[in-house]
Amino acid sequence: MQRSHIYKLFRNIASRETGKQYILTTRGRSTDVTASSSRPRRKTFGARASEMAEDREANMGSLSSDSLKLYEAQFFGFTPQTCMMRMNSAFQDCLYEMLVVVESVFVRKLSQGKDPPEELSIKTRECTQKLLQFLQERFRKLSIRMEALLVNSVLSVPENVLLPEDESHRKYPESKEQLLKLEASITELQKSYEAELCAKQALLAELEEQKETQEQLDEVLQWIDELRLSWRKEGMGNIRDSFQNMIETVNQLQGEMGKIRKKSKSLDEV
Repeated sequence: MQRSHIYKLFRNIASRETGKQYILTTRGRSTDVTASSSRPRRKTFGARASEMAEDREANMGSLSSDSLKLYEAQFFGFTPQTCMMRMNSAFQDCLYEMLVVVESVFVRKLSQGKDPPEELSIKTRECTQKLLQFLQERFRKLSIRMEALLVNSVLSVPENVLLPEDESHRKYPESKEQLLKLEASITELQKSYEAELCAKQALLAELEEQKETQEQLDEVLQWIDELRLSWRKEGMGNIRDSFQNMIETVNQLQGEMGKIRKKSKSLDEV
């Protein structure tokens, strides 16, 4: 089988079920790794199978970025460890289903068509669990050898190979000092952007206030125009002179009101 066919096979295996999703990295730029929860596993034979699955997932979570081979994951779309974990999961699922069928056949044959006694069911289950442990141990040893072969020979990107999307790192290499300067410049630009954003928010708030003030002024001007038009219709002449006469009349009324108050006070005293 050619190597490209092997890649295609394992890519299909790794993408068959929803498993861990990683934030990948490129050589020269490392990022954190996060993983989502994997699909629930069968619990046909009790807590032992669940504990084994949890141990595998815990081991996956404790691996470092280097041991996860993130550069290979960037190329293949999955890490070698994820591929092996899903192959183990598929084997465990098939093994559990097969042993359940085998156990039911043995119980039916030994009971000779009658209702199986409880002792027979218990003993058959114990034998099935022993067989399960034996097969799991054998497969674990084979899995270790197979994983070493796949990780080192098949699902690996040589150190001298650079992926096309990382070609810019080779064309434009940067020293550590240049990278620090670039990060400092990015930080300053971020701060400037935040300051400009705050200034924009303040200007927008001021613009809203000016719009409200403009609406109030427009209402006042409209009221003055309506008042001027009504005065012209009534034939009262110039509105400015009319306002002056009105102000004088108001002042006279205020003076007369003051006199009336004084007289009322004097009458109250008498």
